[in-house]
Amino acid sequence: MNGMKTTFLMAMMMVLFIIVGSLIGGQSGMVIAFIISLALNFGSYWFSDKIVLKMYKAKQVTKEQVPELYNMVEDLSQRADLPMPKVYIMENPTPNAFATGRNPDNGAVAVTTGIMRILNRDELEGVIAHELAHIKNRDILVSTIAATLVGTITFIARMAGWAALFGGRDDRDGSIIADLALMILAPLVAVLIQLAISRSREFGADAGGAEISGKPLALASALGKLNSANKQLPMKNADTASAHMFIVNPLKGTGLAKLFSTHPASEERIKRLQEIASGHRV
Repeated sequence: MNGMKTTFLMAMMMVLFIIVGSLIGGQSGMVIAFIISLALNFGSYWFSDKIVLKMYKAKQVTKEQVPELYNMVEDLSQRADLPMPKVYIMENPTPNAFATGRNPDNGAVAVTTGIMRILNRDELEGVIAHELAHIKNRDILVSTIAATLVGTITFIARMAGWAALFGGRDDRDGSIIADLALMILAPLVAVLIQLAISRSREFGADAGGAEISGKPLALASALGKLNSANKQLPMKNADTASAHMFIVNPLKGTGLAKLFSTHPASEERIKRLQEIASGHRV
């Protein structure tokens, strides 16, 4: 279901992209914007592991340094039929974790020192399995494609807005007003679709993590602890551009910010995992 939902949302994004491009960007403008956005986002995709790991000062560790964590990742990777990813630790009291890497052969799993302190072994296994599910599902690629389309739509809409304001177009048919409305609404709709894709992938990784670890209730328990802890102690060096990569939102969001959250509500995620444990969801 999560895969079908993501496919549907990606199709919606493509339709919006085509509509915006044909109405206000023109074919040539749409192609130029797409190429620019593609270059920027896939450049980030290709080097995402190095960029994000360096941003959060994550240090690669060996089996000799952290045998329990390393063996856990190794065991779960074998269960998931994945190559052994690199293992990183972030010296950070906020409990959280993320996975990165452009494909399974270049995967990496990073955890904070905080998460290793507050979770028991079963809960940590659930979190690691969730991150491995992201790698297996190639979610970094999905999010990069979505970001490329959002960037292109935003670029076209902005250029069309400036052209409407300063291009001296005839407003007899209300075209300027329509362009301005589209300039505002199109990027907003694109971002909301992107967020929906991100949330869908989180549900997918939860289900995949539950299958890999065989412990959906342990992952549910971990999510409850992590959600509470991150509200009390948000990650100080977290960046909005990479917040979607973490297992729970590392940013402190209230009110309207929740609408634009990259993560679904932890309560809903926990409920779904409990349903998986009871056999009511596949």
